[in-house]
Amino acid sequence: MGVAVGNTLSRTAQPLAIIKARDGVPDWGTLAKLIEEWQPHRVVVGHPLNMDGSESDISQRVMKFARQIEGRYQRIVTLVDERLSSREAKAAALASGHDGDFATKPVDDEAAAIILTTWLNEQ
Repeated sequence: MGVAVGNTLSRTAQPLAIIKARDGVPDWGTLAKLIEEWQPHRVVVGHPLNMDGSESDISQRVMKFARQIEGRYQRIVTLVDERLSSREAKAAALASGHDGDFATKPVDDEAAAIILTTWLNEQ
């Protein structure tokens, strides 16, 4: 799961971290540390929609995750369409010299920055 931080004044986002998930469960301890350190006012979560805009198979899990963040950390959570963000992140990484081994060198944090930038640009 990729994490990025952004600034609403400059409308910029930067990749921050990749948090491991086990069987679909995020590492809540790492997430708590990041929220404590960065103190975000809002958490933007990628919403995995199908290409036709309909809910995907994992949309319900993502919405549950968003509700858990709201409950655990008392933060506003906004879902943002994440369609093609991973593809865009991989293309940018390859253009910058990435060797294409995304299994061992993932770009989830880069995809998170793309998703956050989408939200920032919509404000």
